[in-house]
Amino acid sequence: MSQNPGDGENLAEATLITHLLELRNRLLRAVIAVAVCFVPLAFFQNELFTLVARPLIEKLPEGTSLIATSVVSPFMAPLKLSLIIAVFVAMPYVLAQIWAFVAPGLYKHERRFAAPMLVSSIVLFYAGMAFAYFIVFPLMFQFLASTTPVGVKMMTDIANYLDFVMLLFFAFGVAFEMPVAVVLLVATGLVKVETLQKNRGYVVLGIFIVAAFLTPPDAISQSFMAVPMYLLYELGILFARLTGKRRAAEPAVDT
Repeated sequence: MSQNPGDGENLAEATLITHLLELRNRLLRAVIAVAVCFVPLAFFQNELFTLVARPLIEKLPEGTSLIATSVVSPFMAPLKLSLIIAVFVAMPYVLAQIWAFVAPGLYKHERRFAAPMLVSSIVLFYAGMAFAYFIVFPLMFQFLASTTPVGVKMMTDIANYLDFVMLLFFAFGVAFEMPVAVVLLVATGLVKVETLQKNRGYVVLGIFIVAAFLTPPDAISQSFMAVPMYLLYELGILFARLTGKRRAAEPAVDT
């Protein structure tokens, strides 16, 4: 019995449409999740901004404060912060939607490997942000405030401050993804664990160069980013070695 060539094309087109519809639904759910988180946060936007600005406010010289150099900054800067926080809060759900869309196309051993990596990346990103807020910011702002020249008042614009701290939040969050990056490099076969161990010196140099670009030009901020990155690099090597042994002991056939 002959098969109509058009049947295969219609089936492929129907499958593509189904995938696109599912992708649309997943993205719509992610956007709704961000919106749901944003609405209540917007009511407390000023309190949230004060909380984020507290590390700098506590270190400002007496008689100084944050300022707004634009007419709309007192409203837009806290509102922007509320939206960014909403994205961060909803990120686990957003990534879960992405995972639900991608997972059916993965093999069983790939799902077992990717799921812990996804969870670990979320936890490490939040850990990097917390480290920046509670450890790095107080020391960094103390140093910057103490270096203000005589006759100069340190009065930072709230919009510039928000952009600055969001950049550092993102930088430290990404920096704390080092173990995940190392494990992925080894798991995909791009780099061997032995190569990572032999090139520690180059890695340390590269880490400090990256930290110099991502942090203010003071040794304290650079060290507080570089040292944890290197420790996480070593942790990534350990996890990559353990993961490699575990995968080698598992059967190669998916069920």
